[in-house]
Amino acid sequence: MKQFACGDVVPSCGRTFSAPTDDDILVAVAGHARDDHGLSDIPPALVAQVRAAIRAA
Repeated sequence: MKQFACGDVVPSCGRTFSAPTDDDILVAVAGHARDDHGLSDIPPALVAQVRAAIRAA
């Protein structure tokens, strides 16, 4: 299982995610970025930051 805390990338955000794989985390985070942070396009640099912050649960 993997986990990601959005606050590791966006300090003011307290949302966390858990999923079996990195790709599952990225799908959930993309929806969160769109719905809660207003990002319609996710820049590759942001994806890299999220990937780097994903940890084993």
